[in-house]
Amino acid sequence: MAEATAVEACGRITPHDLGIWDDYGGDSEGRTRLTREVTAAVRDVWPDDKPVFVRVSGTDWYDDRDSWTAEQSARLASRLHEVGADLVDVSSGAIAPDSYPPQAGPNYQLPPAETVREQTESDVAIGTVGGIITPEQAQAAVANDRADLAIVGREFRRDPYFGLRAADALDATGEVSGPPQYRRAFGF
Repeated sequence: MAEATAVEACGRITPHDLGIWDDYGGDSEGRTRLTREVTAAVRDVWPDDKPVFVRVSGTDWYDDRDSWTAEQSARLASRLHEVGADLVDVSSGAIAPDSYPPQAGPNYQLPPAETVREQTESDVAIGTVGGIITPEQAQAAVANDRADLAIVGREFRRDPYFGLRAADALDATGEVSGPPQYRRAFGF
């Protein structure tokens, strides 16, 4: 249910949705209403000491027509923070078959996340995704203040030990906790 709600909520923020013109469609205020209301409802029941993450589409990747932009996502991120979001995870697009990023290589979702982080008017944390396949990429995105969190997805599917390998590559093995068997297996 949570995933279906997220897809429904995020799909409504773009002007290229299903032509919904009720209170949850039309202008930007209407199109973002469901996302804001679901976020507020989750915050109301989720423990205060647990973070609320919200994934938004940072851009539709359309330069030639009216579309959802990173600047609009920055405004939405501030509004989501007001209703209880602790982190906004900036992904992007694919709302329509001809919507695609200019390139889909390493860090391809970082530019929209960076724009959202720079332009949001609140202190909500901003996460980035997309093509993060090395520990150095993840660290650079955060260390260079381009995002507050680098969220790794597909690389964990390819390598479930990516986190341990990243700690080793970044000389952070002293910060790793877990079963001694894993620490011995990885030599730290």
